[in-house]
Amino acid sequence: MNEKMKKLGSHRSAIRELFEYGKRRKAEIGAENVFDFSIGNPSVPAPEAVKNELIRLLESTDPVALHGYTSAQGDPGVRAAIAEYLNRTYGAGVDANLIYLTAGAAAALTCSLTALLNPGDEVVLPAPFFPEYRVFVERTGAKVVPVACDPATFQPDYAALEAAITAKTRVLLLNSPNNPTGAVIPEPGVQKIAQILSAKQKQFGAPIYLISDEPYRELVWGNAAVPYLTRYYDNTLVCYSFSKSLSLPGERIGYVLVSPKAENAGDVYAAVCGAGRALGFVCAPALFQFLVPKCLGLTADFSVYKKNRELLTTGLRKCGFTVVEPDGAFYLFVKSPEPDANAFAERAKQAELLLVPSDSFGCPGYVRVSYCVSTRQIERSLPAFEKLAKSYGL
Repeated sequence: MNEKMKKLGSHRSAIRELFEYGKRRKAEIGAENVFDFSIGNPSVPAPEAVKNELIRLLESTDPVALHGYTSAQGDPGVRAAIAEYLNRTYGAGVDANLIYLTAGAAAALTCSLTALLNPGDEVVLPAPFFPEYRVFVERTGAKVVPVACDPATFQPDYAALEAAITAKTRVLLLNSPNNPTGAVIPEPGVQKIAQILSAKQKQFGAPIYLISDEPYRELVWGNAAVPYLTRYYDNTLVCYSFSKSLSLPGERIGYVLVSPKAENAGDVYAAVCGAGRALGFVCAPALFQFLVPKCLGLTADFSVYKKNRELLTTGLRKCGFTVVEPDGAFYLFVKSPEPDANAFAERAKQAELLLVPSDSFGCPGYVRVSYCVSTRQIERSLPAFEKLAKSYGL
């Protein structure tokens, strides 16, 4: 067998490991007594339009067509609707013929990375980053090059980013709004990144691709805005999922698109299609493909997340914890009171607080707190956080 795959299957990610621990603990002492902040599983229902459209499709569509195979890259009408929406909403300049529907953002990312990378290539990752990025990259034989962000803001360190890009760099992978920090890269930052990549491409005489992972695009707070990256840099691929925007994480529907302005865009798209074929990711779930056109631009009710963000950020700061204000997504990245975040997370378990240590995110010394939970859970957890803080003398 493949020993590397056996190792991955035998040892879950830190997030999943804590999530499974939480399920066992809830069975032992009751779910109401466990403050599970481990996983980014939306706690609000999908918009009513999702249910209505699913019912309409089931009742009015030929079941053979509804549940049958679509084209490998997805139904042409669905891809056309996505392109029209993106162009109308963001001026994205995308082409339906360069969109590949996938089973969520993870499949979009693995198709994109498999399409672009060869053994020995390098992928620059601003840290902290979602831990599975490393798994997705390293399975191709490429190497992850983490670049620490500014700890005061969790914005990219542009000088460090520029220095990390070499002749071996093939991809810069961005995630904004970011998991785990909630940071959003503003337009001036995106422009700076585009300038750096353009100059490096010219220096090394080879394309460097920007992959934008965007499952949290619609989850932004205050005046934050998420620039659409195809407008700023030609060699861009966008990976998207409806999991968070529509509260459909278990349905696994998303897409990858190649910018028409990318160098040899048709060949890049062919490589994405080939990667989908090689990985077995052809024909994303048909029912949820056909759901997409009627739900473009809709979101679940995010007001609960906004309230939770304010309640938790204020509460943790009152306890003495250091928290950088998140601009988007539904995570807080909290500084550990001791250098070993794993030890801090273990002590938190004594108060039934399930917090994800940050080492696997490429940024030790923090914990991630996922606040896409009930407001009641956050309210009931604050005394436990206070107790935890006092144990460190905060």
